[in-house]
Amino acid sequence: MRLRRQLLTRNECYITGKTIRPKGVMVHSTGANNPRVARYVPGDDEMGRNTGGNHWNQPRPGGRQVCVHAFVGKFADGQAGVVQTLPWTMRGWHSGSGKKGSAQNTHIGFEICEDGLDDRGYFQAVYREAVELTAMLCREYGLDPLADGVVICHAEGHRRGIASNHGDVLHWWPKFGKTMDNFRADVARTMKGEDDEMLSYEQWKEYMDRYEKERAALPAPAWASQTGEWERAHRAGITADLSRPQSPATRVEVAAMILRAGK
Repeated sequence: MRLRRQLLTRNECYITGKTIRPKGVMVHSTGANNPRVARYVPGDDEMGRNTGGNHWNQPRPGGRQVCVHAFVGKFADGQAGVVQTLPWTMRGWHSGSGKKGSAQNTHIGFEICEDGLDDRGYFQAVYREAVELTAMLCREYGLDPLADGVVICHAEGHRRGIASNHGDVLHWWPKFGKTMDNFRADVARTMKGEDDEMLSYEQWKEYMDRYEKERAALPAPAWASQTGEWERAHRAGITADLSRPQSPATRVEVAAMILRAGK
């Protein structure tokens, strides 16, 4: 996890200075198409800099009483990272209230910066950062991410009566095959040191490209060379050339070879 700290000391939430004993973690997403963390913090050369003056290090950003413990999003280099914006034990202003109270009295809350909700690579990167951040917080405060009500999103908080009526993050994550149950399980695995199993989509593509190139460079297997079948198939026009003897064939290539063999 790439973690930086830039506390929002001018925000009224920080100035109020109320504290909590963390009993859970609530995941939010920003609801705006801007994946840069510098949209919400003043920033610096590494995080990127907020040039519009609309960051949250002011008493009431946009006239609202809002403040979270961290933001997850893009840094200046385009890679994902986390910026801590409140002490973890400070009471944040992130969930609002419901019929049964407010998660602000019990849960650490962080925002994931949304993009256009259509970039799998970005989603995978910030999802992984969110998993690692939540695992770190659960370790630090002795929390079980699989226990009921410990790790939840804003939408789940609303259903439990401890948050306002927001849909995040359930309007976004299912687009890429993830649920909060997946998230809780991934946090638990990370806490056990099993996070190496998690690959981003971009990493998976990189490994697949490498694998395909390695297979394409392999010579024909010994049995094919000894029997001469690979060369005979080429002479018979079944294969277009003698390259990539150990690469997987696509459906188009298989269909073409069947038609050639029938001539």
